[in-house]
Amino acid sequence: MRKSVWKWILGIFLLLVLLVVGVAWYYSRNWKPIVETKLKEVVTNSTNGLYALIYDDLDLNVALGNVTLKNAALIPDSAIYRKMVDQKLAPNSRYHIKLKALKVRRFNIWDVIKNRTLFIKSIDFESPDVHMISEYHAYNDTIVDKKNKTLYDNIKDIFSAINVRDIKIDNVKFKFSKIEEGKSSDILLDSIGIKVHDVLVDETSMHDSTRLFYTKMVEIDVPGFKYDLSNGIYQAKFDHLKINTQEENVLLTKVEYAPKMSKANYFKTRGQNVTMAVLKFDTLRFEKLNFKQLIDDQQTIAQHVQIKNGSVSLYNDKRYPKKTVSKIGSSPHQQLMKVQKLIRIDTVFVDNIDVLYGEHSAKFNREGVITFNNARGTLTNVTNDSLSLVKNNLMKADLQAKIMNAGQLKIQFGFNMLSKDGAHTYKGSLGPMQATAFNNILRPLLNVEIASGNIRKINFNMSANDYRNWGDFRFDYDHLKISLLNAPDSDSKKSKKGVVSFLVNQILINDSNPDANEKYHIGKVNYRRVPEHTFFKTLWQSLLEGIKQTAGISKEREAKLMGTAEEAKNIIQGSKNVIKKTGNFFKGILKKKDKEEEKQD
Repeated sequence: MRKSVWKWILGIFLLLVLLVVGVAWYYSRNWKPIVETKLKEVVTNSTNGLYALIYDDLDLNVALGNVTLKNAALIPDSAIYRKMVDQKLAPNSRYHIKLKALKVRRFNIWDVIKNRTLFIKSIDFESPDVHMISEYHAYNDTIVDKKNKTLYDNIKDIFSAINVRDIKIDNVKFKFSKIEEGKSSDILLDSIGIKVHDVLVDETSMHDSTRLFYTKMVEIDVPGFKYDLSNGIYQAKFDHLKINTQEENVLLTKVEYAPKMSKANYFKTRGQNVTMAVLKFDTLRFEKLNFKQLIDDQQTIAQHVQIKNGSVSLYNDKRYPKKTVSKIGSSPHQQLMKVQKLIRIDTVFVDNIDVLYGEHSAKFNREGVITFNNARGTLTNVTNDSLSLVKNNLMKADLQAKIMNAGQLKIQFGFNMLSKDGAHTYKGSLGPMQATAFNNILRPLLNVEIASGNIRKINFNMSANDYRNWGDFRFDYDHLKISLLNAPDSDSKKSKKGVVSFLVNQILINDSNPDANEKYHIGKVNYRRVPEHTFFKTLWQSLLEGIKQTAGISKEREAKLMGTAEEAKNIIQGSKNVIKKTGNFFKGILKKKDKEEEKQD
């Protein structure tokens, strides 16, 4: 009796197994065409016919909950896209995606049948090749009333919810093509790694603030990037890019923007004195970046940006002609306001950046350099958002650096972002240093050097706009002596005009402030801008006017005494001629005397 019971139990169990296997086999065979038809239908309908899905084979195992799509491709229809453009319905971006295999693992068919919910443990993309084509359409900026279908709207007739635990995409080849005015430029990336965690598509997930486009986290790792800019002269590159949407961070390492050629070849290729820029940063980080706004509207909204450990080098070569154009309206804050896409960054942190400016003199054929070492500080309210600027219209910069790696320079800028005439302020100070440090730029460019000089401190407080800079300049110094140099000579590079230098030091400038009469000179700057001068050149010229005034050099005195120096040169040359003639005269007398003595002997 007991044996027969076990036979019945075993028989029933085997029957159930056969039944499950049979059902699984039936569904695998009969669901395949249904799934294929539905899958292609969903893609076509959800994209208004813009995309078509094709593949070689669909392997469906209902019992295990596995699906494999082999040699699949999502292809945009160019004819449909052009019709959508004519109807002002086309998106700015379209995609052509190919992959070796798409593997879906561990979904539960019973949940689909019973609850219309689809849970998938993992999806793997093998060897994806993605081509993204961007073509800007102005109407996408103005259409706000029409609501596009959400992803949930497209799947709700089939599923009430879809949840994917993990998506893994390795070794992605990515091509980005941007079409502007009929011309296309491409960016190529290789070996990209992408991980997506917890994708949920249901009635409420689109509005879940903790998710970005239905996902809890997207992590992207790009190992390297190089891009030749459209003019073919510059190249942008980085060593590594990491993006994490959950942490809302973007990290770039070893970022570089520089010409692809040497300095000499750069100016030769340009044929003009166009500033050459070389930017290198070890770290460029965005924190609390709004990815949704960046992706949807190309708006850069972030809490913090960090620029750390790097250099900014700018070069000019005056041996080449410079295109004279007005720089009015081209100050840094005015340039920011001209950017078409919205930028709003609370704070930019600058840490350990070396800034260098080099200029090659046409007159003396030498390069002068000034450096600002270990620059650091903050820029706040960096934005062109007119609405937020109504509440706070000031962008501020608080920076410091060691000028010529010697004196500590501190400077604060205040930019009125809504000013029509570029209103801004700047104030700062320079700590103790030896004035001779500036010879690296004075000697090559002006053929003048500072023989001695002790800078105790400098303070300035200036206001400015597009047309004028004005304010107070204070310069405390002592033992200032300068040397005017002769024309560069291979035998005597530092040969000096001694008498002229003496006159300039004794008459033209005060060797200290307070001066020998204990009078303290304050510079009252009122500098009218030369329209062709850049923002920073105008700033320097304004401070130079303050230096001249505190050194006791008014414009009238400078003109008068420089004229005196010119006369001194003529006197010196005349003196040399007199001495030469007198020498010849005495030489003649001595020769005569020698001859007479010989006759007497």
